[in-house]
Amino acid sequence: MRIDLHETAKILENADKILLLCHSHPDGDTLGSAYALARALLGMGKRVRVECSDPIPKDFSFMLEGIETDDFEPELIAAIDVADIKLLGKESEGKYTGKIGLCIDHHGSNMLYADKVCLEADSASTAEIIYLLLKIMQVDPDPVIASCLFTGVSTDTGCFRFSNTTVRTFEIAAELAKLGADTYNIIQVFFETKTKTYAALERLALDSMRFYFSDRCALICVTQDMYKRSGSNESETDRLANLPRQIEGVLVGVTMRELKDGSFKASVRTHGDIDASAICKRLGGGGHMGAAGCTLYGSKQQAINSLLKEVQAEIDAVTIV
Repeated sequence: MRIDLHETAKILENADKILLLCHSHPDGDTLGSAYALARALLGMGKRVRVECSDPIPKDFSFMLEGIETDDFEPELIAAIDVADIKLLGKESEGKYTGKIGLCIDHHGSNMLYADKVCLEADSASTAEIIYLLLKIMQVDPDPVIASCLFTGVSTDTGCFRFSNTTVRTFEIAAELAKLGADTYNIIQVFFETKTKTYAALERLALDSMRFYFSDRCALICVTQDMYKRSGSNESETDRLANLPRQIEGVLVGVTMRELKDGSFKASVRTHGDIDASAICKRLGGGGHMGAAGCTLYGSKQQAINSLLKEVQAEIDAVTIV
């Protein structure tokens, strides 16, 4: 059932033991939104725990400071920024299927798997939704909550460069800055600083770039061997997703990452009227108009061929005269 922010606030206010779930391969939005909400609920005297099936990258460690792990049987399980229960990871999916009472999300491709879903597909990030929710709940965000939310807003908009950025996005970002969000360091860490291992991985990724469909599609594929050669790992791959789309003339940028089980995680970024979510939905994934993802199986070449087939179909549908 779809619900609005006011009903979402009531559900959270009426529960005393709340488990918040983040999606696997966590990014700034799922973590920033979950930990901002967790801190707000803790401040209301509730018992709260945040879970993620994958390790949390060190750049997000400030969100966890001062929060102790609390072991309890939850009255309410809420998924934050999770469009599909499969995105929780295989173990968590099996553990929580049929048990998630609330989902707060901004993905138009949300599978509506929770009992109640607060979905705002026009929002640039789930962090924006959480900000509005906290206002309804009459929570005054402290600087750490503001920093968590600013991380979500800035990372899901590519530091306010992506087409999903709206006037409201800028207004909320400004309010978070007024509340004490550490905007300078957040932007410095997530957009201006590269580890040596990431720099080595980026070089290998760029060397792998190939162009298709009269150079309107650029594709890079990160393999397990590249991780070994660079000393990097999956936690450093988020920035790679935007590299192919930055090439002049490219309408569809694709970044594929080989997972340890041999499957491939694809991130699709698009310009103009080309719908990334339509490409990925036909492959079992989803997302937004300009940014989406899916998982591909088979050999590397089979995975590439499957994805390119859908990319070509979308390019042809949009550019046909």
